[in-house]
Amino acid sequence: MSTTADRERQGDQPVNTPDEPSVNTPADASANPAVNTAAGELATVHRLPAREDTGTVLEADEVLSAEEYERRRSQKEQALARWAGYRNDAVVVARTARNVVKHDRTKAAFRHVVAYPTAGAKLVVRRWRDAHGANRYERQMRAAEAAGDQDALRYWQEADVAEKQRRHDRVQDWVSAPGKVIKTVVVGLLGLTGLLLALGFILAVKNGDAGQILAPIGAVLDAIAFTVWFLTTYGVFLLLGGTVLGLGYLYQTGRTHGDMPTWLTPPAEGSTMDELPDENTILNALKNLNIPGFNRAVKEGWRIKFVTLPHVDGKGWRAQVALPPACPVEEIVKRKTTLAHNLVRYPREVWPTEPQPSMLDLWVAKPGALSGPVDPWPLLEDLDNAQTDYFAGVPVGVTLKGDVVNGRLAEANYAEGGMMGSGKSTLAIDLVLGSMLDPLTVIDVVVMAENADYDPMKPRLNSLTTGAGDDTVDKCLNLLCELYDDLTVRGQALQQHGVRSVNREVAEKDSRLRPRVVVIDECQNLFMGKNGKTAIEVASKLMSTARKYAITLIFLTPEPSKDALPRKITSVASNKACFAIGDQMANDAVLGTGSYKAGISAVGLTPKTDEGPGDVGTCMARGFTAQPGLLRCFYVNEKDAARVTKRAMELQAQTVPTAAPTEVRAERVDHVADIAKVIGTEARMRTQEVLQGLANLDPATYTGWTFSNLQAALPDSAKPYKTQGVMQVSAARVREAIAERDEFGGDESDETEGTE
Repeated sequence: MSTTADRERQGDQPVNTPDEPSVNTPADASANPAVNTAAGELATVHRLPAREDTGTVLEADEVLSAEEYERRRSQKEQALARWAGYRNDAVVVARTARNVVKHDRTKAAFRHVVAYPTAGAKLVVRRWRDAHGANRYERQMRAAEAAGDQDALRYWQEADVAEKQRRHDRVQDWVSAPGKVIKTVVVGLLGLTGLLLALGFILAVKNGDAGQILAPIGAVLDAIAFTVWFLTTYGVFLLLGGTVLGLGYLYQTGRTHGDMPTWLTPPAEGSTMDELPDENTILNALKNLNIPGFNRAVKEGWRIKFVTLPHVDGKGWRAQVALPPACPVEEIVKRKTTLAHNLVRYPREVWPTEPQPSMLDLWVAKPGALSGPVDPWPLLEDLDNAQTDYFAGVPVGVTLKGDVVNGRLAEANYAEGGMMGSGKSTLAIDLVLGSMLDPLTVIDVVVMAENADYDPMKPRLNSLTTGAGDDTVDKCLNLLCELYDDLTVRGQALQQHGVRSVNREVAEKDSRLRPRVVVIDECQNLFMGKNGKTAIEVASKLMSTARKYAITLIFLTPEPSKDALPRKITSVASNKACFAIGDQMANDAVLGTGSYKAGISAVGLTPKTDEGPGDVGTCMARGFTAQPGLLRCFYVNEKDAARVTKRAMELQAQTVPTAAPTEVRAERVDHVADIAKVIGTEARMRTQEVLQGLANLDPATYTGWTFSNLQAALPDSAKPYKTQGVMQVSAARVREAIAERDEFGGDESDETEGTE
């Protein structure tokens, strides 16, 4: 307890309680045997620890208890208090340094002298811990568990157990190693000593001097002494050189791979990032997107996890990053323009996608990678010997890596969209030209607009219909109905050959199974016309069931929407290509709902304009490769298309032999009677079944007949009609036409002779 004088010197008021007499009284001095005789009436003084001034006055009832007094005198508590003070001082120093390091030159000096070596040391320590501990395996297990990959989780668990067992075995070796080392050293020394003594005896015998017996041992000891002297004398230089090399390694490691605080990040003015970036560059680009979840995770100590480090990938570079919680790829896609700015690129040169949950796949093109012409179509290189196979596909374009991509024809259907001038016809022309070089393929093209893109190929096409009128739309609908009717004939042919789907072997044997390719350009006129509902129904059914029947449909539209390119069509299309497009809705109408949010977008592409070609012929493709990506289509001009057509005609003439001339039938051909004979007892029959029956009845006359020939051969009263979405011929109407003709003595065969 302190005296009154002491309390007054400390600025506190004297404290006198009723139960405790004043220490200044004589009674107190006489009762206390420890009275300081020199001080007279003063009691013994106990010095208490200084109390931090909190701005409050110590009240009379705040007397320290015995436990509090002992706690304050505890060395442990005093050490903790000092450590808390040191920590606060460090925080203050760090804040002061951050505030002081504002000038660019000061930043650069601090970065090169302190930050880079420190970051390098942290990385070296972390790598050492990863190499000699279980951190790497635990990190991989957490990532696999977060991704829901049970196979990867089991693999890393097994690897972790194996690594721990290996370290245990190594520790056991270390335990037993000292004895083995001592034994090895002793045996080695004894052996060396024996060898030196033997050498000494040989020298002694040779020179006749017994003193040379120990000369070899002395020489070895002198060499050891010189080595010790050399290391002692010049060790400081060796240590200095090793330190310099070590600091240089730490500096380079920290500079290339270390994480710098934002306030220490070097300025990027004038940078084009032509070289491969490091992880820190990508991290800074993501930080500056102002995504709250990402910035919060970084602030809380989350470290960026590169599943795939930045590496050259074709005409650009790629990196895959595992994202923290509350940072979906969708948020990065929304800020694509800012991300491209941070990476010194145009938005169309940056493509963030999500190949797996919570993973960012970032592909960044080199400057100008999307400009310039594409390499020539590969089949033009040796066109005189070129030939394709419908069932193997045809080359249609290249990826940004430069890899050639084949467009499947067998078991595939296409949906293409893009604004005018985006080059969507380029892909369709590649498919048509490639199909033409297979002599088995039958190709029909319908363009519901005035368009001359396919005119050079007309000699090889089965039919080419162009025009913006209703007649073109009706012919297109009839063609789809004819193909749908043909599915029955193809199915019967497959049963006869005992196969599940059309292959090249049966296609060469049976003309009923020849591959069909149908291109419908400006398809919005078909689906939005007066018979739009019927067209959608027939087209969707045909696409859904034609997969194994060797029928390929290709739909193109400049205004993709739910009406122009119905969901029933795009949902069953295997290959989708979206060229330059104006908005997110149109993008998803072609590539599928949610594509834009996942980064599968063609919105950043630009069409051809007066100022330049833009991204004409470049599309975001889905179904061509394992993962959606950009595809640059081959461009074939009209002159080369005519050359391909000429080669296709030669192949067709070589492969399909001309039918041998047959004897002229004595009687005139009665087409209506033959049709009635084919229908037989059926009430009605599909047009494709009628055509097949006519070909079987009289191959010389009816082989090669199409729906147009059949329609022309029948009188108006017996024309094919549509019921339940298919074109059919009525047996009753055919018989009535024959009866009417016989009654009035007309000869129908005379009128239809020219339809053969």
